Amino acid sequence: MELLTGTGLWPVAIFTVIFILLVDLMHRRQRWTSRYPPGPVPWPVLGNLLQVDLDNMPYSLYKLQNRYGDVFSLQMAWKPVVVISGLKAVREVLVTCGEDTADRPEMPILQHRGYGQKAKGVVLAPYGPEWREQRRFSVSTLRNFGLGKKSLEQWVTEEAGHLCNAFTAQAGSRKAYHILRLLQVLNTFPILLHIPGLADKVFPGQKTFFTMVNKLVTEHKRTWDPDQPPRDLTDAFLAEMEKAKGNPESSFNEANLHLVVLDLFGAGIVTSSITLTWALLLMILHPDVQCRVQQEIDEVIGQVRPPEMADLARMPYTNAVIHEVQRFADIVPMNLPHKTSRDIEVQGFLIPKGTTLIPNLSSVLKDETVWEKPLRFHPEHFLDAQGHFVKPEAFMPFSAGRRACLGEPLARMELFLFFTCLLQRFSFSVPAGQPQPSDYGVFSFLVSPSPYQLCAFTR
Repeated sequence: MELLTGTGLWPVAIFTVIFILLVDLMHRRQRWTSRYPPGPVPWPVLGNLLQVDLDNMPYSLYKLQNRYGDVFSLQMAWKPVVVISGLKAVREVLVTCGEDTADRPEMPILQHRGYGQKAKGVVLAPYGPEWREQRRFSVSTLRNFGLGKKSLEQWVTEEAGHLCNAFTAQAGSRKAYHILRLLQVLNTFPILLHIPGLADKVFPGQKTFFTMVNKLVTEHKRTWDPDQPPRDLTDAFLAEMEKAKGNPESSFNEANLHLVVLDLFGAGIVTSSITLTWALLLMILHPDVQCRVQQEIDEVIGQVRPPEMADLARMPYTNAVIHEVQRFADIVPMNLPHKTSRDIEVQGFLIPKGTTLIPNLSSVLKDETVWEKPLRFHPEHFLDAQGHFVKPEAFMPFSAGRRACLGEPLARMELFLFFTCLLQRFSFSVPAGQPQPSDYGVFSFLVSPSPYQLCAFTR
């Protein structure tokens, strides 16, 4: 009886295998269309998942670019992906074709962060009316609360002073986490997200951050007075929610309030702190650069008054160093994914509607045809022969086009004021007896420095 049962299963197994292979072939059909970008041959079902190093995707993409060119294709399970590399191709995708490439692909793991039908946030929201509404709101509200004005600059300067005070008490290090491989697998096979407890393990520490933001929003709702001017972005959002009552089409709702605050908090805090961590690492690895920055600070600002944004115009070397930190650190090497909303043509290749795009920003920031020493820290990349600050077109850490980082002006202000304030008051070095730290980054979507220690000496 057992033999007969086992024999009876064979037709089912064969049918299942044939069905899976047919589905796989169906998803690959666009690879056979005319002028589709070249790429490595995918395995059945898994695609190219086993042919790329998910722990170091930037290097995998670099090797594939050298083999297949600036526009090449991958198959991540059944999801078609096209990687765009090099300044010309990246600008063509993000700027020239910007209207048709500003969408975001679906990412099942985001449902476990609260993203859904009624709430999409602003950073990862699909391109459409709701995204435009939240983007306009975020930009205008940041501007109303002082972005580009003296009032916000004073707040940032005050926080920079608190950071300097913290350095007088202790030095710290940073940790990075390897979670990209699991994230990619969960996005590709979302059924795995139904395994109890797995999503929480993928996002270590995230629940604490969500709880903090939820408490902040709850407190604002409790103390918000609609008859008083808004205290901050959360109050401004609450006011828009009040106006939108009874309008089901509005994106100003309770769920989206939490996600917009999460998006702006997360993007602003994480990227700026990682970049500043890179800046201090590079200063202890290049003491000659640190010394020259401090000399310019002493000449322009002195050692008493805090730095101001107005000083930046007279500090070309410091400005060049900050830009070179961003270029060398390359903390968002693969950008956030985009998706084509219609068929487009890039560099002579046809990319179908619905294809996920990876704008390879690392290939632009490390382009050998643009930068004199692309793999080395070299502030002279941003100085002309006369020592004046220049910014090449290939400087693109904030992306470009419709999805360019909305917080770029704030990030530039923060980096200049924090960095200058720290080097005005301290000199940084490798602790005595400690080995020289590495300038190789640790990739987990964002690129952080390997954990290191430093000493801060009062100047």
